[in-house]
Amino acid sequence: MLRKALGLRDATAMVVGTIIGASIFVQPSEISSQMPTPAGILLVWVAAGLLTMFGALVCAELASAFPRTGGVYVYLTEAWSPAAGFLWGWAMFWSMHTGIIAAIAMVFARYAAVFVPMGDLGQRLTAVALIVVLSGVNILGVRHGARVQTLFTAAKLTAIVLMILAGVWLTRDGSIYHLQSQVPASDPATFNGFVLAMAAGLFAYGGWHMVTFTAGETRDAAATIPRALIAGTLIVTACYAGLNLVYMRVLPLEELRASTRVAADAADALVGAGGAGLMAALVMVSTFGAVNGIILMGPRVYYSMAEDGLLFRWIGAVHPRYQTPHRALLLQAAWASSLTLTGTYRALFTRVIYTEWIFFAALALALFVLRRRAGYAPAYRIWGYPVVPALFAAAALVVVAIQVNADPTDSAIGLGLVLLGLPVYWWWSKK
Repeated sequence: MLRKALGLRDATAMVVGTIIGASIFVQPSEISSQMPTPAGILLVWVAAGLLTMFGALVCAELASAFPRTGGVYVYLTEAWSPAAGFLWGWAMFWSMHTGIIAAIAMVFARYAAVFVPMGDLGQRLTAVALIVVLSGVNILGVRHGARVQTLFTAAKLTAIVLMILAGVWLTRDGSIYHLQSQVPASDPATFNGFVLAMAAGLFAYGGWHMVTFTAGETRDAAATIPRALIAGTLIVTACYAGLNLVYMRVLPLEELRASTRVAADAADALVGAGGAGLMAALVMVSTFGAVNGIILMGPRVYYSMAEDGLLFRWIGAVHPRYQTPHRALLLQAAWASSLTLTGTYRALFTRVIYTEWIFFAALALALFVLRRRAGYAPAYRIWGYPVVPALFAAAALVVVAIQVNADPTDSAIGLGLVLLGLPVYWWWSKK
């Protein structure tokens, strides 16, 4: 039996810590390249946060109805079929979850190389060491993992707030204030550009659903998980909007669009050449917390699948002393480490990650199915039903359509990799 050791603070830290990883600090946003004006860029970030809130509200109702370990896996199984839940867990283990662990661990290692120079192999080994150490911390108890998560989430939020305040204060005299003098792109905003920008924004908000995996270890999960989802999403939206406002205050739009390390360039503009080092440290803190949260939450799905007989029972074993799914944590660490060492996570993750949004659409549509069933009694009912879940389902399917249109071959391969789980499920069920 897993120990109920998580409260509202822990759950909220998981939501914030897993969403805010590295992309908001290091990548030139697809949003700024698609939207010609600062107002349009900020609108997209806020709108993407609002749609993410819609998804969080969907999960909030489902979590209050089924406050069990496994989260999304449980909801898909209850609403649609055990096969749907199995496919979610299958895709998680082989690519979606372990792939993102490997990818973010590599970002941590690349920024560690700013302080300790190392080659490609050294970076890979550093990433593996991070995965192994944090998996060990989470084996020692969910409370230990939650404390690490809360500490590093608090650290990154403090740094983000300080950067926003510094950006506003240091640009008050107009010496490096670019927002008012931004020259829009010659081409006006288009509906297609807005949709592409929104899709990029939604990916940057990814990870909000993972807190549902730990419902079985959360005190009063039916109330705590919905509150954590709502509070965490609001905090992240405010951080993303604030950071982008600072970026546009201190960097010209063309420089913002071309930058491969936008936060570091903004910090350089604010405080001089030392800004890049400060941002490297911030990215390391942020990615450390994100990897810890993702490592903590994933094995709860595999534990729940094993409890339901959809995986080997021994995978769901709970450590007699630490009361954690230690074997699932070890398996996850081993596979994520192998993806990191071989670099195969790149192909797997980029091909399969869009399928996550097919499952998200299924989650939103699940509310329409479940509300017609006798005995469905969630403690929390989503605000704005049926408009909110319908809009989120439509947005999720648009994200899928954009990915398929952009790269139909890789999209077909990715969907095929996920659907390979169906014959495995049928064989396992018969066995």
